[in-house]
Amino acid sequence: MPRLVLFGVIIVAAVIIYAAIDCIMSRAHEVRSISKVSWLFTIVLIPVLGAVLWFLFGRPSGGPGPREPRRPSAPDDDPEFLRNLEIRRRQAQKEAELRAHEAELRAKEERRDKQNDDGKPGS
Repeated sequence: MPRLVLFGVIIVAAVIIYAAIDCIMSRAHEVRSISKVSWLFTIVLIPVLGAVLWFLFGRPSGGPGPREPRRPSAPDDDPEFLRNLEIRRRQAQKEAELRAHEAELRAKEERRDKQNDDGKPGS
């Protein structure tokens, strides 16, 4: 008998905790009947009855309705972030190519100046 009572207490506590977390996680504009804060107080102050009432009258309906588009949860899921990353990579590559080209032109110019200083005719 004590095991059965303990099992019942655990089940009731789990239902109350689930109802409270469900109330906290739900969007305020989707909660039915009374405000979200009022539902939370009802669940905590009238534990079993409050949880049952939450599931019957307060919980947002699970039916189809207008939903916000899902936003990326990580940067690599965000197409805009990936696009910007690719643009920055291309810009860095172009800058590196430009620096290499400038260094090559400077080296050619120095060789030409050195040839002119040695008395050899430049080309």
